[in-house]
Amino acid sequence: IVSAFSRVPREAFVPKSIQASAYAEYEIPTSEDRALWTPRDLGKMFTALDPQKDDISLVIAAGAGYSAALLGHMTKAVIALESDPDLVDEMGGRFADIGLDQVVAVHSPLSKGLPDQGPYDLILVAGMVETVPEAWFEQLNERGRLGVVVAKGARLGGARIYTRSGDKVAYREAFECCPPVLPGFAEKPAFVF
Repeated sequence: IVSAFSRVPREAFVPKSIQASAYAEYEIPTSEDRALWTPRDLGKMFTALDPQKDDISLVIAAGAGYSAALLGHMTKAVIALESDPDLVDEMGGRFADIGLDQVVAVHSPLSKGLPDQGPYDLILVAGMVETVPEAWFEQLNERGRLGVVVAKGARLGGARIYTRSGDKVAYREAFECCPPVLPGFAEKPAFVF
């Protein structure tokens, strides 16, 4: 994990106007509704996910592509999924610029994941959600891991590591953090007396 952080130039994934702050310990907005996580939280998530050299990985809501680039140095292959085709084009250019052949940017709806390329050994969701779509669980390999931050309240979330075993998926909470909220994954209101 430390080697990946030292090999991927974080400044290549932030807007030019704030590149001087690229290594600061705060979330850096990269586009609308996307930001780089703090290095500490991203490192903790990778530690909890335990990426392996032979893993096939999917990053959902990849944004600028930084977390996918890091995984590119830790796993066999990475798909960086985004719903905005402009972000996909920009990511592809960044990956080419830094020589990452094993990472590919793909355009598709985030809530569906990318089932035709799965199943995956590791899935990282690069933002906080209130609900986790069932489609993401279905794309995990046996013993596959899904790392996602699930909202617990006002601007606080719990980083969960879901693991598939047969037809069951269970999770453990690894740590608390508050990355940017991903739009479109809010809990549906329910009627309560």
